[in-house]
Amino acid sequence: MTLILDCIRAHGASNPARTALDDGAGTTLRYDMLASRIDGCASGLLDQFEPGTPAALQLDHGIESTTLELAMLEAGIPVLSLPLFFSAGQADHAIAACGAEPVPNCAPRTTARRRKAAPSPPLLPLGTARITFTSGSTGAPKGVCLSARHMIEVAGAVVDTLGHEHAGRHLALLPPGILLETVAGLFATMIAGGTYVCPPQAAVGLENAFRPDFAKMLRAIADLRITSLILVPEYLAGLVAAMEHAGVRLPQLTLVAVGGARTPPETIARARSLGLPVRQGYGLTECASVVSLEDTADGVAGSVGRPLPHLSVGIAADGEILIDGPLFLGTIGEPREPGPLATGDIGRIDDDGKLWIEGRKSNLIVTGYGRNISPEWLEAELLAQPGVAQAMVYGDGLPAPEALLVPARPDSDLAAAVAGANAGLPEYARIARWREAAHFMPSNGRLTANGRLRRKEIAAAYLDPVPDFFTELEAATVRERLAFLAVPQLQAGLNGAITRQAYVDYLTQAFHHVSHTVPLMCAARARLGHRPELLAALDDYIAEEEGHEEWVLADIAVAGGDAEAARHSAPHPATRAMVDHAYRQIEHGNPVSFFGMVYVLESVSVALAHNGAGAVAQSLGLPKEAFTYLNSHGALDQHHMAFFAKLVNGFDDPADREAVIRMARDMFRLFGGVFGAIELEREHVLA
Repeated sequence: MTLILDCIRAHGASNPARTALDDGAGTTLRYDMLASRIDGCASGLLDQFEPGTPAALQLDHGIESTTLELAMLEAGIPVLSLPLFFSAGQADHAIAACGAEPVPNCAPRTTARRRKAAPSPPLLPLGTARITFTSGSTGAPKGVCLSARHMIEVAGAVVDTLGHEHAGRHLALLPPGILLETVAGLFATMIAGGTYVCPPQAAVGLENAFRPDFAKMLRAIADLRITSLILVPEYLAGLVAAMEHAGVRLPQLTLVAVGGARTPPETIARARSLGLPVRQGYGLTECASVVSLEDTADGVAGSVGRPLPHLSVGIAADGEILIDGPLFLGTIGEPREPGPLATGDIGRIDDDGKLWIEGRKSNLIVTGYGRNISPEWLEAELLAQPGVAQAMVYGDGLPAPEALLVPARPDSDLAAAVAGANAGLPEYARIARWREAAHFMPSNGRLTANGRLRRKEIAAAYLDPVPDFFTELEAATVRERLAFLAVPQLQAGLNGAITRQAYVDYLTQAFHHVSHTVPLMCAARARLGHRPELLAALDDYIAEEEGHEEWVLADIAVAGGDAEAARHSAPHPATRAMVDHAYRQIEHGNPVSFFGMVYVLESVSVALAHNGAGAVAQSLGLPKEAFTYLNSHGALDQHHMAFFAKLVNGFDDPADREAVIRMARDMFRLFGGVFGAIELEREHVLA
């Protein structure tokens, strides 16, 4: 029996009514019932898995998945933790690397069927309880193997450092599968006797494939009476901005731990001015997450606090942070070498014993003038400017640092932001040049799960040697995308906050523009007879898009609307304007511009399908048959975008590239107008 199950039993015995798990939607589980479920689930798992065979978990937050996580720990079955945002390829790589099997059922069985032994994967270090694939700053990510004893020791050290008084209602915000949330969130809450609030990601504003809905996150924290959170810097910055905009405060919070990447001191200062009890921490997967944590919420912003008592932290002669104490067991097939862990991070320890992180050893920029500069330092200065959402600084061998900047708003003045950051920097460290970029995200491989830049991948896309056209197209339209995503009707749809009539109205306009998809493709094809490579692509598109307007009408009928009335209705002027503009550009301009429309419609359809459809279905209680068009279109377009990128990267003519970019910008604006024309508040009872 693990210490965690001991604690769960003790909490259930001392206070039978104490709530252990809460799904945020009215379903709860007491500590005494949780202990019984863990026992039963662990027994069933032992019947299903060969000893030492890892189990692959890729589940959303919830009471069942949380119980399963705890049962795996108790059963001694190694867990391969796969975040939901892992692609199929990434998940397959991780599963193959360690020979993991999926979890079919955690219920006890009277006649259990033994699973066939996995085909001889590399051996796991003895005692492995969890395998976590790091994002990896170089090469392929490696599976780090951790023991149950190590993870539980870290969770206990977190509780001892913070005190049991913070064992209130902890909200799981970090994506499921992230080690920091599992150890410092779930395990620590169970040890301390708090309530682990674990709603699905969509319920707390984290289903949007483009960016989190921080307004929804703020409402969830308030409505669920949350007292503690673990955030990455990007989540903290977004939450702070939402609080500032809404004028909302969260007085019930007693602890907001932030880690995963360096947090700009200005962000911490803004958060604390709003009453958020922010404590910055530092951690590594190899250390089972937390290494150090501020012991109060009013320290000097920038420190990551004192090391936890079970660890010894030192600084090497070159400034690298070295850690000794309980560490990871090794990686898959490679036991750990004895001795301290060289972290690759540059830092210092001040006179009060607090640790300061100053950058990555491997990231250091050496300018042409021989000055060593940590890019994280300059990035923090840039991120402190309101107009900057993301920044990556580079410049090794250049006369001065340069930057890639992602605007925070459609009207962000990035030149002013750079000037503002430079004003506080010494001359040798000032940003000399900058370029606008599209968002760095886990889904495009340019951001890790905990918010760290994947510098090698970003450099390959933007700097080595020049961007391909698809990357250029993304960057050239990032502001138009931001304006499109800010349309209130679109946001309401993504959050499920629309009426059934509004959904039918959207489908009606979708019918009108989807009806023109194939005719527009045929018009473009007629003018591109001299481009055989584009004719083949258009023929493929036409074959897949034919008949989609009938899917829309079928969805209208299932949703309670009048499909025939929609078929014979006139399109809204905004919809007509979008379609007419496309015809004009194809017939009287460069017909290649049509692919700018393809980019807009396909690049947003995945979010509309996987986020909007699910949210609307849940809020309106509509069956899946009412979302055939959205769901099918989203599945198709995940494949389409890879095909599209390869296609447009073959556009060498500057006139073709400019035509596609111009059309994409126009289409984001015009498509936004289609959504903006939908009435959100109109009440109408559908038959």
